[in-house]
Amino acid sequence: MKSIVVDVASQCLDYLEHGVGVRSYAVSTSRYGLGEKRDSFKTPRGRHVIRAKIGIGMPAGSVFSGRRPTGETVMPNSLAETDSDLILSRILWLSGLESGKNRGRDVDTMARYIYIHGTPFENLLGTAASCGCVRMASTDVIELFDLVPVGTKVVIS
Repeated sequence: MKSIVVDVASQCLDYLEHGVGVRSYAVSTSRYGLGEKRDSFKTPRGRHVIRAKIGIGMPAGSVFSGRRPTGETVMPNSLAETDSDLILSRILWLSGLESGKNRGRDVDTMARYIYIHGTPFENLLGTAASCGCVRMASTDVIELFDLVPVGTKVVIS
């Protein structure tokens, strides 16, 4: 069984097989902290599942808007940090599994469009810098994307 654990305190994502750590990646979660409310720009806690995988076969650095490739590519660390939270390379779209906590009404992770995705701001990995999603280096998110199927459990704490 494959699973993912995101540890916000250490800004680390661990990929596990049968409960054993296989890979560990530096990530960035929300600069606004943890929380589940819509429009909070916070990273949602708890148990989730990968509901969809988007971007198979796209080049590293491909920019996505509305979960569709724009045709642009961006190199790591080539942009000044802005409020823009560009989505690059791959998208692992999360859905909450805990009704009333991260699923349903105004706390729904999927309706909030919370993803694990690539970022142009790889220099900020290891720090809380996103607008709610879990950011990864493009090469790392491509590797993770290829390792996990839809339905993989993800815990964020």
